[in-house]
Amino acid sequence: MAGRGPAGRPGAGGRFAQFKLVLLGESAVGKSSLVLRFVKDQFDDYRESTIGAAFLTQTVALDENTTVKFEIWDTAGQERYKSLAPMYYRNAHCAVVVYDITQASSLDKAKSWVKELQRQANENIIIALAGNKKDIVDENPDKRAISTADAEAYAKEAGLLFFETSAKTANNVKELFTAIAKKLPLDQAGPRNLRANPRTGPLDLRPEATGQQGAGNCNC
Repeated sequence: MAGRGPAGRPGAGGRFAQFKLVLLGESAVGKSSLVLRFVKDQFDDYRESTIGAAFLTQTVALDENTTVKFEIWDTAGQERYKSLAPMYYRNAHCAVVVYDITQASSLDKAKSWVKELQRQANENIIIALAGNKKDIVDENPDKRAISTADAEAYAKEAGLLFFETSAKTANNVKELFTAIAKKLPLDQAGPRNLRANPRTGPLDLRPEATGQQGAGNCNC
């Protein structure tokens, strides 16, 4: 079998594929915290709201010869940024729709995002539903507002991957992204479709912004 090349890329005979992934969900469900845990294996209890969207990358090694690189757009959850979402999920190969298992209304918002993706995004997009903040209900089961069975039944009906996750403890975070990577058609990876230079940071899409600026991440 071929060995690994520089920077973790497979050597001769190996496969390396890039895919665009977008995170969607209402504010404060933990989208940015999931990404931070996945990309940097870090967790921050206090994070500022994402402005517009943040761009990050991370790779997943499926086996010795297969590496998937995710180009991740972490979108803002605030309502005023909702109209910008199509800019980020357009041409996306996969999406993670996040809800907070301690907030009953967040699953309804997640279902709306799923419907929008199924209606307007790439027809072959792979969608994962992630019920975040599992650590809270593990410590205090009374905090659970959305049952695992209900969310899992919805995900099965809608044809989604499903995980309950905790960005704080890292529970199921790597498993979530690995499951997505395994579902992707590795022989059909498209070209990069970026709207910001990752070297200059994410786009600040507030009306008052005069150009591209760095934006903070958040658990929103």
